[in-house]
Amino acid sequence: MKRFVYIITDRNRKNLHVGLCSDLVKTLQFYSDMPTLFFDSAQQLNRLVYFEEINTEEQAMERFKVVSTYTRPQKEKMIRPVNPDWIDLTIGLKFENGLRVRPQLRPSVNVNRRAVTF
Repeated sequence: MKRFVYIITDRNRKNLHVGLCSDLVKTLQFYSDMPTLFFDSAQQLNRLVYFEEINTEEQAMERFKVVSTYTRPQKEKMIRPVNPDWIDLTIGLKFENGLRVRPQLRPSVNVNRRAVTF
């Protein structure tokens, strides 16, 4: 099962929070539903600036432990090559997640419909 190691920050980039999850979209939804759970309202964690997709749980846990011990300059050094403007990556994730779901091509047939006979 795939796991994600991510870094999320507030709008002023004061806090860099490292996390580990199996469903990144649901985790980000949790952060938006509970904005003041970890910090006060001025420091809401709402901007995903970095994430890695890792295939095994053991590797993800090891990577999480390593990244969690990084200092702020080390985390910034990780983020800047892949996201130099520190834009919120949540929008792209939601778009990509929406593409994975196959749209329904036609409306479902009403099961209560009676056959017409002549």
